[in-house]
Amino acid sequence: MTKQTFRTKLLCATILMSSAATPALAQEAADGATATNANEIVVTATRRSTTLQDVPINISAVGQEQLTRNRIDDVQDLAAFTPGMTVRDTGPSSTGNIVLRGISSDDASGGSAYESAVGVYLGEVPLYLDFKLIDIARVEVLQGPQGTLYGLGTLAGAVRYIPNRPDSSKFTVDAHARVFDMAHASDPGFVMDGTINIPIIADHVAFRSTTGYYNVLGFIDNNALLLQPGVSDPQPGRSPTGAGASLGTAAQRAANFYSKKDVNDERTLTTRNQLLLELNPDIKAYLTYAHQETKTGGDQANSAGVLGTGKYENATRYLEPRSRNADLYAAEFNIALGGFAQVVSTSAWTTQDIDQVSDNTDLLLDLNYGYEAFPQFSSFNTSAVKYRQFNQEVRLVSTHGGPLSWVLGGFYNNLRSGSQYREYTPGLPGFFGVFRPDNLEYMSFVNTRTKEMAAYGEATFHITDAWQVTGGLRYYKYKAFAEGATDTPLTAGGIRRTPYPLVQFTPSRIRSGNTDDDGFVWKANTSYKFNDDLLLYGTYSTGYRTGNVNRVAPCIQPLPPGQNVCALPNELGYGPDKTKNIEIGLRASLLDKRLQFTVDAFHVDWTDLQTPSQTINGAVGITVNAGKARSQGVEFSGEFRITPELTLRGTYSYTDAQLTEDAADIVVSQGVPNPVFDGDRLPSSTKHQGSAQLTYTYPLANGADIEASWAATYTGNIYSRIGLRGNGEVIPDYMIHRASVTYHGEHFDLGIFADNIFDNYAITGVQNDVSSFNQVRTDVVERYYGYNVLTPRRIGVDMRFHY
Repeated sequence: MTKQTFRTKLLCATILMSSAATPALAQEAADGATATNANEIVVTATRRSTTLQDVPINISAVGQEQLTRNRIDDVQDLAAFTPGMTVRDTGPSSTGNIVLRGISSDDASGGSAYESAVGVYLGEVPLYLDFKLIDIARVEVLQGPQGTLYGLGTLAGAVRYIPNRPDSSKFTVDAHARVFDMAHASDPGFVMDGTINIPIIADHVAFRSTTGYYNVLGFIDNNALLLQPGVSDPQPGRSPTGAGASLGTAAQRAANFYSKKDVNDERTLTTRNQLLLELNPDIKAYLTYAHQETKTGGDQANSAGVLGTGKYENATRYLEPRSRNADLYAAEFNIALGGFAQVVSTSAWTTQDIDQVSDNTDLLLDLNYGYEAFPQFSSFNTSAVKYRQFNQEVRLVSTHGGPLSWVLGGFYNNLRSGSQYREYTPGLPGFFGVFRPDNLEYMSFVNTRTKEMAAYGEATFHITDAWQVTGGLRYYKYKAFAEGATDTPLTAGGIRRTPYPLVQFTPSRIRSGNTDDDGFVWKANTSYKFNDDLLLYGTYSTGYRTGNVNRVAPCIQPLPPGQNVCALPNELGYGPDKTKNIEIGLRASLLDKRLQFTVDAFHVDWTDLQTPSQTINGAVGITVNAGKARSQGVEFSGEFRITPELTLRGTYSYTDAQLTEDAADIVVSQGVPNPVFDGDRLPSSTKHQGSAQLTYTYPLANGADIEASWAATYTGNIYSRIGLRGNGEVIPDYMIHRASVTYHGEHFDLGIFADNIFDNYAITGVQNDVSSFNQVRTDVVERYYGYNVLTPRRIGVDMRFHY
């Protein structure tokens, strides 16, 4: 992106208008979000504004102060300070799956929130986007099934980003810049963002705009990129058995490869714009437009040492750039009906476009088509995926006071996706005597549509001032549909159907499938408030995640001869999975609020697990339902103000998640399905996780202060696959340290910081499985097994200005 292009986008983004759809009464919560004491943060997860100390459910809240202090830019950073949450550091090329309370059966590599068991919300809008956490009042993490008030995948919980609201009473400007040096990167990186709040008409109209740009240099190098695909030799140093194979001599490398440093860089432009229209305190509307685009040159992964590569080196034959462009349009209306209730209506339209290029060579080698007979064989694929989502929610929240309070609502969501996928094999058609100058070897498309409707209600009755009981019920109904096709332009049938230069699908190759379901989820909760500082609560709740149609083209029956990459009838779709959760928790503020903590114990039963698998034909990734599991554990978060200047904060969670029923032919490795068994540990989450942070604040005579902070975060080991079946492996635990010293003045802050102080190298995920490591096809060594790795040390300066 040129400087002029960036300036133009920054100017355009700043003048766009819109608004984050946040919950009713969220505006009253904003001040509490920056409260000094942890339990004084005001939250709205129950659709009402109350302090964390008084919320009778398990919820963690990270306020704006802590987000700023720990340089938490996105959900991957947030997980380190949230008990029971695991988000692997997979870099900017993927969003990273959010795992709460161990409810995950996914492989521990990469991730996409589209398959998550966790609902993610920007205020009231459910979305599958990873917007940066700038100008955010707080983040609320609701642990456990939340299917009553929150639908759309809250099987294990929900995460809510609550943005600051426009303020019609005062003009404010906030600016932030961060410059840092990253170990193993060639150049420094920077982050800059700014927020402006403009009161247009006092008490009636205000505009708030936030824009940020992230230029984060990568640290993964690639020294084996093909100079001329189809002509260059991808592996000059050949060996018939693979023993001693290499990328060749220096002269051979120079003749066949070029190098690129720091391929996993990130360039993100993000903006969120809100317009407040307030007729009077009882009638107001918020309009929102948010946009984010992220571009990166490749994965934050190495090649696990294959062919002599190093810790921060990847051996792909092609660059693997990726881009994500997301837009959110939302309108929220808040209307007070006298002193009886408040109507909240939220409408939202979200879009996301994902484009990427990947090295496809090893996949085709694994499928054993004999392509390695061509000495210069290599392959790459391109994919383009579009998501379009509309959702509408209307709810009525009681405001009449008294011992009974209630919420009634309706919800509708329509999610559509479309994908186009192409595989190319430069030079291979000519080697096999096929006329296909564009080198297209395989192509597919899949279009899906999921519609979900729900009606819900929740009521709370205060038996006494101290004792309350809550009950909630939600009815849901959904339908999912998919159609798609595949073709192979290099095989005999494919050539006839798609002769060059055509790139088309004949009607006979297009197939469709659908699925639907409905049901109820419910919640029962009670709490007893011994005094203003001690609350005991218990909850039984259920959750669900919609089934869907796998994004794979259906097979033609009977199967035609030759290559087939498609889904059989039993592979086309999968049903919903469900959870049942029981928990008990204690929230306390003791010693004149110097000690504040929340501790809980939980047990979750999970049925019909949505589990990753592969198609029999073509080894395409799909989702299937499998068996039962349970997760149980404890979670703790607390804060102890040792002296007025010295504060200790800490979190800890223990999660024991495992299968409770055998399931056959679930985990697929090298085309071979593997059963899983009762007692097998679930993947992608830690058993033990914790953080500790010590902060010392030294007051100055002019009213400013100097704050010094040191934090250590621990992430326990993770299983890459269920029970380590199908060549799964243990991803080791690791600990990282971060520190900062910051001067806080009336209008500006200036600090220095260091993240991952000791430059700890750690594996955070695996790509494919270890059976692919050093796999030899004829004399070609496969190289698509790899490790996602932890972001190395960063040292820099952080500056903030407020007016």
